[in-house]
Amino acid sequence: MLAVENTKCECGHQNAVGTVLCESCGKPLDAALQQSSEPLEMRYDGVARRSQKSNPAIIDRIWNFFSSVKIAIYLIVVTFVTAMLGTIYPQESSFINSFDATTYYEENYGTPGKIYYELGLSHTYESWWFIGLLVMIGTSLVICSLDRVLPLYRALQKQQIRKHHQFILRQKTVYRSEIAGDPKEWVEKFGAQLKRKGYKLHFEEGTGTALLAEKNRFSRWGPYINHIGLILFLLAVLARSIPGWQMDSYVSVPDGDTVPIAGTNYYVKSEKFNVEFYTDDELPEELKGTARAKKYETQAVLYKCVANCDDPLKEPELEEVMDHNIIVNDPLVYKGLKLYQFDFNLTPRLNAVSPILEDKRTGEIYGPFYLPMKNPELKHQLGPFTLEIRANYMEFALDSEGKPTTLSREPNAPAFIFSVKGPGLAEEGEPYIYFPMQKDKVKFAQDTINRELAGKIEIRVDGMENVDFSEATTHLNVRMDKALPYLWVGAVFSMVGLILGSYWQHRRIWLRVDGTELALGAHTNKNWFGMRSDVAGALKKIGVEIDPKTLDNGGNNA
Repeated sequence: MLAVENTKCECGHQNAVGTVLCESCGKPLDAALQQSSEPLEMRYDGVARRSQKSNPAIIDRIWNFFSSVKIAIYLIVVTFVTAMLGTIYPQESSFINSFDATTYYEENYGTPGKIYYELGLSHTYESWWFIGLLVMIGTSLVICSLDRVLPLYRALQKQQIRKHHQFILRQKTVYRSEIAGDPKEWVEKFGAQLKRKGYKLHFEEGTGTALLAEKNRFSRWGPYINHIGLILFLLAVLARSIPGWQMDSYVSVPDGDTVPIAGTNYYVKSEKFNVEFYTDDELPEELKGTARAKKYETQAVLYKCVANCDDPLKEPELEEVMDHNIIVNDPLVYKGLKLYQFDFNLTPRLNAVSPILEDKRTGEIYGPFYLPMKNPELKHQLGPFTLEIRANYMEFALDSEGKPTTLSREPNAPAFIFSVKGPGLAEEGEPYIYFPMQKDKVKFAQDTINRELAGKIEIRVDGMENVDFSEATTHLNVRMDKALPYLWVGAVFSMVGLILGSYWQHRRIWLRVDGTELALGAHTNKNWFGMRSDVAGALKKIGVEIDPKTLDNGGNNA
């Protein structure tokens, strides 16, 4: 048969198992503690906490693990160390252009770089184990707070005015004396002096010979408000992994082009890019003769896609939502989306051509027809000839097997493969490869590839007026952080909690008079010198001269 622990105090109050000091009168419940003369441990006023169960179940053991302050400190230290390791070399997410992470770190940083990549430190802040550490810290903060704040709340809500003698006389600040005259009058005078110091008074009803004076109770909640702030902060950091909540990417926009912003339903257009350079007179001697940008600006227009956004076969319907001239440190900002001026490229970029088709057998010329590098029409009718685009490559190249491929999505070396139908050609059409740029036509030997068809027809551009170039390409940094407001809210909560816990102290004074014998004890969570000064000052005001040092009852009164 299991023995049931008796936790009922002599005052009649039934306490929870694990309670050290009676929740009502404050008498120590443990026999060994009753025999001691040391000052009482007043943390949570001796109320039982879940983590102090003597026979914990599995759930309780998990609770105990996360309620440990020591474990919380270990988790924080490990997280800080791993966060610092993530700053040794650049993170993969910090690169603008695509790159091969498997070789980059070894090629640039040698063996340490290879080890860095193999350990997964090149993507530390997105890794499951780093996010797991943050979750564990958050769990520890929640459980630590609940394990302590609930017992503390119960203890402060159930304070009895007349406390047990052992409770009063085993505080760190104690005063005992014989009282001459009316005890009730003496208690009222002493209480009046404490009230002038900001204490809230509670007299025992009926006799008036017991008093509880208390001030700044709110300061006890400071650490837990701080915990709430830290929890909000961690939740906001974790929320950044939710799709659409956080973005830090780059987009290149040629003059006159409208390009989609990946991960959103927005498009951005560069109406015109302008750059102003320093003159030689404005530069120091060692920089004269170099091109140094003084100011660069993108006349940008932001659009929102309202229809056909995910249909590759239809042109998206765009609605203008904002225009702004983007310069350094003056981004375009719209509903949390921010476009920063990051860089630019003044190399001309081919946007479109308007070529003609010549029938070399007859000398007839047909066209021109409009051929943009991106999203061209798939079919063109030029007199008796029909041109259908079978494939197009933005940066034409041949792979290891000699098959056509593209190296990027930018028109650095564009190529089009047409199926041409017309007089003297195969009924099903014949393939014809066309390079809009002359250098690529020569490099890849366009006429050789087209064989006999090159002697029958030719697609070419006559005159630069039929070529559309972008004079510049602007590079914009795209940022979005929906979690940022919550980070600020968490920071504010944390700061309020720190201020409450640092600049105010919870002070309590208990006294009781039995006959003519006065017993007074005082407790504070910090600043014992101020606590005993309050007691000595109030006694002095009613004619009791006492050295504050004589109020010390042992223990650490720092």
